[in-house]
Amino acid sequence: MKFELLALAIAPTIGVILWIYLKDKYDKEPVMVLGKFFVLGVFISIIAIMLEFILLKFNVFTGYLNYIYISFIVAGVVEEGVKWIALTPNLLREKHFNEKLDGIIYSIFLSLGFATIENIVYLMCEDSSTAIQLGMIRAVISIPAHMMFAITMGYYISKYKYSGSKNKKRKYLSFSLLFPILLHGVFDFILMIEYRWSIILFIAYIVFLWKINLDKLDNYTKNSKKRFFRRKKHRERKEKN
Repeated sequence: MKFELLALAIAPTIGVILWIYLKDKYDKEPVMVLGKFFVLGVFISIIAIMLEFILLKFNVFTGYLNYIYISFIVAGVVEEGVKWIALTPNLLREKHFNEKLDGIIYSIFLSLGFATIENIVYLMCEDSSTAIQLGMIRAVISIPAHMMFAITMGYYISKYKYSGSKNKKRKYLSFSLLFPILLHGVFDFILMIEYRWSIILFIAYIVFLWKINLDKLDNYTKNSKKRFFRRKKHRERKEKN
C-alpha cells in the first residue's frame, strides 16, 4: 500500500515534467541543471514544512482570521517565500538562463521538487481508506496549482532580468514574490471556506489560474521560437558568407 501511495504521489510530477520539457522545444535546458533545481525544491520543502509547523503552533486565530492566517501566511508566504529565496539568486546566476522562457522552466522544476515532497507527506500521513482519493484530488488540483504559481514567479523573474529600467526591475522583482503569494493564498482560502457556492468559486478560480499562466507560458514560448529562428537565419547568413 505504501508503494502504491508513493507511486501516486510521484506520478503527477512525472507527468508535468514530461509536459513542460516537451514544451521547451527550441532551446532545451540541460537535464542536469533542471535536476539541480528540482533537488533544490526538494530540500527547501523540508524547511517550509518545519516553518509551517512552527507557525501553526502559534496560531491563535479563529473563524475567517484563522483561514486567512493559514492560507496566506502559513501556506502562501512560507511556501512561495522559501521558493523565491531559493530560486531567485540561483536562477539569476545560472549561465543557461539565456532567454525569458528559461525563468519559467527552472521555476517549475524547483516548484515540482517542492510539491513532490509535500505530496508524499500528505499521502503518507493520510488514513489508508482515504489516501488514494486524496492522491487523485491532489494530482488534478494541487500539483498543477504549484506549477501555476511557479509560472507566475518565473515569468516576473525573467521580466526582471531582461528589463533595462531600474524602476521596472524593482517592480518585477516584487511582483515575482507578491503575486505567487496572493495566488496561493486565494487558492487555499477558497478550499477552506465551507459555503455551498465555494466549489463554483473554486472552479472559476482554477480556470482563471490556468488562463493567466498558460498565456504567460505561451507568450514566452513564442518569444523562444522567434529567438530560435533569428539565430538560425543568422547562422545561415554567416555560412553563406
